[in-house]
Amino acid sequence: MLKILIILLLIGVILSLSSGLVFLFKDTETPDSKRTLYALGLRITFASLLLITIAYGFYSGELRMGVNAPWHAAQAAGE
Repeated sequence: MLKILIILLLIGVILSLSSGLVFLFKDTETPDSKRTLYALGLRITFASLLLITIAYGFYSGELRMGVNAPWHAAQAAGE
């Protein structure tokens, strides 16, 4: 469940980043438009939630790093 949440938050960061770029180019004629600013705020929120979720995953032990990674198990089986 945690890995799905991390993937969804990462997709949210990428979508808000790309929408901010689109709004930046579209709103050049309207200087008082705040769509780019809102997209930036949304991206910062998604990125913060992503970092908190990853930190929680490491703290709870659901996410692991190092010799417990899945690619290390395939390498150890080959030896």
